[in-house]
Amino acid sequence: MKIKATLAAILLLAAASGQLAAKPFCGELVNAFGPFDYRTPDAEQLHLVEQAHFTEEVEQGLKGNTGTLGADLDYTLRAFPNHTRALETLAKVALRQKAVQLPGGKYPVECYFERAVRFVPDDGAAHAAYAGYLYRIGQAEKALPMLEKAVELDPENPTINYNLGLAYAKMKKYDPAVKYARKAYELGFPLPGLKNMLTAAGKWSDKTP
Repeated sequence: MKIKATLAAILLLAAASGQLAAKPFCGELVNAFGPFDYRTPDAEQLHLVEQAHFTEEVEQGLKGNTGTLGADLDYTLRAFPNHTRALETLAKVALRQKAVQLPGGKYPVECYFERAVRFVPDDGAAHAAYAGYLYRIGQAEKALPMLEKAVELDPENPTINYNLGLAYAKMKKYDPAVKYARKAYELGFPLPGLKNMLTAAGKWSDKTP
């Protein structure tokens, strides 16, 4: 009993002095292989990961290659946390299965998006992927600031501008919706859905700059 009491006292003292900082819920960004930035990958490192763990069937969300689908996506995203194609597959599979965590995955689904933006806080595509997942699970209030950050980081990306315009249009905030829609179309975004939505609301005119 004396030993247990002494150990408890030491642990409490260490915690109080900040020596036992709790690990993030979504895990430390350390890995046996990587982590590497998906934006500037070494071709050989990326190939090693993708040929085993992010095959075409994995990307399509059909089945795993070395184990479960969740395990292969987990490996890919621990090696390349901001692998946006893998993040998109993860979201698609999780939504289809209505799963908070995929079998074989080390973390809950949202953690992989949190890890991506924590690993590369200047990656607009990672923020946009996180925002997209949040919108799809019905967390629009949390998603909008993430999407705004994505545009701030990558202002010349037509898809991100389009998605932010779409988000504002759905909220009936038409002034910013028009602003980002125009930017998206100036940058060559091909789909007319947002323009059609704004036209139907009486907020779009091709004559207006």
